[in-house]
Parts: sequence; structure tokens; C-alpha cells
Amino acid sequence: MAAGIFGSRILGLVRQRVFGHYFGTSPLADAFTAAFRIPNLLQNLFGEGGLSASFIPVYASLLARGEADAARRLAGGVAALLGLVVATIVAIGVAAAPWLVDLIVGGFSGSTRALTITLVRILFPGAGLLVLSAWCLGMLNSHRRFFLAYAAPMAWNLAIIASLVFFGRRLAPERLVLAVAWGSVVGSLLQLLVQLPGVRAAAGAVPLRLQRADPNVRAVVRGFGPALVTRGIVQISAFVDITIASFLPAGAVAAFGAALVVNNLPVSLFGMAVTAAELPEMSADGAESEEAKAALRTRLDRACRRIALGVVPSSAAFAFLGVFVSGALFESGRFTRADSEYVWSILAGSAVGLLAATLGRLYSSAHFALRDTVTPFRIALLRVVLSISLGAFAALLLPGLLGVSARWGAAGLTASSGLVAWFEFYLLKQSIDRRIGRTHAAGAIVAPLWGAALLGVGAAWGVATILPPLGPLPTSALVLGTFAAVYSVAAVGLRVPEAGDLMAAVQRRLRG
Repeated sequence: MAAGIFGSRILGLVRQRVFGHYFGTSPLADAFTAAFRIPNLLQNLFGEGGLSASFIPVYASLLARGEADAARRLAGGVAALLGLVVATIVAIGVAAAPWLVDLIVGGFSGSTRALTITLVRILFPGAGLLVLSAWCLGMLNSHRRFFLAYAAPMAWNLAIIASLVFFGRRLAPERLVLAVAWGSVVGSLLQLLVQLPGVRAAAGAVPLRLQRADPNVRAVVRGFGPALVTRGIVQISAFVDITIASFLPAGAVAAFGAALVVNNLPVSLFGMAVTAAELPEMSADGAESEEAKAALRTRLDRACRRIALGVVPSSAAFAFLGVFVSGALFESGRFTRADSEYVWSILAGSAVGLLAATLGRLYSSAHFALRDTVTPFRIALLRVVLSISLGAFAALLLPGLLGVSARWGAAGLTASSGLVAWFEFYLLKQSIDRRIGRTHAAGAIVAPLWGAALLGVGAAWGVATILPPLGPLPTSALVLGTFAAVYSVAAVGLRVPEAGDLMAAVQRRLRG
């Protein structure tokens, strides 16, 4: 799974770099970033949120009991129902695009607002296709076939990159951004199509009928509602960030979007990979007996340590080396050094809650595996209230109080979200601990991992000060390579078990 995510995320970074080359942090980039986020809500709500939380536990339980026919009927019923609902919502989204834009990015006006509306109407059908792609992901995950499901977004990224490269020198920027949007729709279709053969090979022929009387379908629908609302609350928090950023000076939304792409790499590679791999296992195990509860505690603690091994150095790199991260990924064409420094400030803010956000995702999945979608909903609701109040203050009021430019409010926005993420993780952990007994998360290894990461930061800046001018990409490669090497060696030297296990696995692979 990590390999699939890594490939798709690396292509995502390439996509963002090529996009930045042509658009930088211009108003066109603001419009595309905002427009993409609006229909993306559909994918996050129905695909990666509600569907995973409600469908996978029921489907995986049927497979664990050997009820393959019932599992296929469930899969077909959910697919048919999902297709009907999503088609309706896509039609409504296309028609309601002006109202959605005014609601979510109310700070846009004039040509930027008009372009955003057009882009939303183009992108909405693609988001609907990605929801159906998420159904394929759930099927493949439940059958323990992870690589294809998480490598499939490479097709979507390649379609957008191809549209940028092919039309980049043929069209004016105002028309190029429309071509990129259509490329995204084509890529969404490709992402769905590449998974369908794998689903058929894993599950066999799936009957596409609504199956309204099927008790398993009803169980999924009952769990889908609370999970959908829970995911919706989380998405409201994300959209609040975009809404607030739209009131900041021009370029803030585009820079925020670029930072989000970078931030999602460790969240996906270490957080989502581990969490999604564990959800079918936790759902199959349950936690009804003391033995099952002990097994779930062990599984959670092990997963948290695996997540921390990759997320802690990512946080350190974002906070202290973010200018090199942004420079390596985006600094080209219209994306300047000043833009890299701006994105660095936003990455540094996101580093505050990066570990909490990834661990919180794991603990939310543990609730879903226990068929509890209500508790994450309540905690997410509280999170939104705090995010709105702290985010608005940090982004819109705090820069003035500190006497700095309003554009730096974007960094305050991500930092405040990080603080709220820690509060949310604390509440999720307390809830799980009451259900299955005390879990330890990654507490024992966080301090040595941060020690190793800070050693790496010091060595990286030492290299940066002695390097001659080489350009953003070679310089960043040497600086970040030094950081990664020193961190890896230091983590093993500080006797972090997961680091030693990983190093041993790499050595075995190299010898093999």
C-alpha cells in the first residue's frame, strides 16, 4: 500500500510542480485550487469517508465468515445505490456552482469568481467518478489487494500532467486552466477503469442491483449516515480553511493548496497507508472478548509507532527545512523563491499537528471497526467549532496584532488547525481507551525520534551553508538527502525498534 501511495503522491508532486510552472500563485491558480476543492468534497464524503467507514467493516466481516455470495450481493447493492446518489448530487452541484462558490470562497470576486464557477462545473463529474473509484478501493482493500487501489490515482495525475505539457505552450493561461480541468475529468475516468479488472479478479461477478431488502446493505446504510455526517464535519473544517484563505491577499489560496499537496504526502504515505491496511483487520477481529481487546490494543500501538517513524521527521522537515522542500518541488517558471518561502511558512504551521492528525485518523478507524460512528462525529463537531474560531483569529486578526503582512495569516491558519488536531486526537484516544483498555500510541518513541530528526536538521543546515549556488533542485536534494541519512542513522543509534526493523528489512532486500 505504501508503495502504491508513494507512486501516486510523487506523481502528484510532479503534477503540482508542472502546474506551478505555468500558473505560480496567480489568481488563475487561486481559482483552480478552490474549484478543485469544492467538488472534491463529494469524493471525500461519499468515497474515502462514509463508504470506507460503513462498507468495509460489514464486507470484511462477511469475507471473514466465508460468506462470499452475501459479500458480492452487498458489494453490488452498495455500488448501485452509490451510483444513483452520486449522479444526483453531481447534477445538483453543476447547477448550484455559483452558490457553492459564494458560500465556500466568498472572498473571490470578478473574473476570479467567474472562472471558479466554470471550473467547478467541469470538475464535478470527475469527482463523481472518483467516488465510484473509492468503491473499488474498498473492495480491493477488503481482499487485501492494496497496491492497485492506491496506485490507481497515478492515472489521474498523468492525465493532468499530460494536459499541462501538451497544451502549455499552445494555449493562453486563461484557456490552459480549462484544459487542465478537462484533463482532470479524463483522469478520473481512467482511475476508475484501471481498478475494475482487479475488483472482478478478487471478488468475481458483482450483481449491480439496489438490494434494498438485503440486511447487510441496510447495515451499511445505517452506518453510512453517521459516518457521512462525521466526514462532513471534518470537511467543513477543511473548507473553512479555504474560505478564510480566500479573504487573504491574492496567492494565499494557491500557496495553501501547494502546501496541502506536500502535507498530504506523509499523511497518506504513513498515516493513511497504515490506517487503511489495519481497518479490515480490526473489523475482522472485533473487540468483544478480553483477548480481542488485547489484540486490538497491540495492533493500535504497533500502528502508531509505524506512523510516528515517518511523520516525526516529516514534521521536522516542514518546520525547519520547508524552503528546500518547496523549492525542490515547485520552484520553476512563475513559481519563484519568494513563493517557496511563503509555502514554507504554511508547511511550518502544518507541522504543529501533523502527528496528531495522522494518529487521529487511525483512532477514528478503530471506532469505525467497532461499529461506533457516533463518537467520532461528536468529536469532529467540537473540532469544527474550535477550528473556525481559532483559524479566523490566527489568520485574519493575529497578523495585524503582530504587525506583519496579512498574507502570513495562512501560516497561522495551519498552525491553529494543528493545535485543534491534538485536542481531537486526545479525545479519540480517551474514548478508545475506555472501550478496550489503555493504549500507548507512539509515546515511548516520539522523544528519540525528535532527537534524531533535530540532529538531521542541524546536519542539513550545515550542508546548506557550505554549498555553492547550484539551483533549487540540486541544493534541495543534497540538503534533504543529508537530513534523511542522518535521521535514519540516528534513529537506529538511539535504539528505536521500528527504525532498526526497517533498516534490517532494507538490508535484506538489498542483499536479495
